[in-house]
Amino acid sequence: MDPADFDTALLDPTRLSIVALLSGVEWAEFRWVQDAAGISASALSKQFSTLESRGYVEVEKGYVGKRPRTWVNLTGAGRSALEGHMAAMRRVVEESQRVAGSRDPQGGGPPRDRA
Repeated sequence: MDPADFDTALLDPTRLSIVALLSGVEWAEFRWVQDAAGISASALSKQFSTLESRGYVEVEKGYVGKRPRTWVNLTGAGRSALEGHMAAMRRVVEESQRVAGSRDPQGGGPPRDRA
């Protein structure tokens, strides 16, 4: 498994969960993402900035009536990054299972006092 297969931005569990949330919707309102991710508004803004700088999300600001709103969309690049990152994680699991399946489970374990 090559560590380069993982997307460094998505190694952060908060960013990974945000991108995963956005992958299931087209445009999401900031507050919905904040509530679903369970983080503060300032923390979410910082995460969006990081993801936006990588081209993974696009952010639109506007108004509903007189109230300001922010909407976020996962871009094609963001979807590709998530898919690639998830594929790399699946390969790690599959390789670990393959290695574990090829070993004799009886050959190890802690020694037992036979006295």
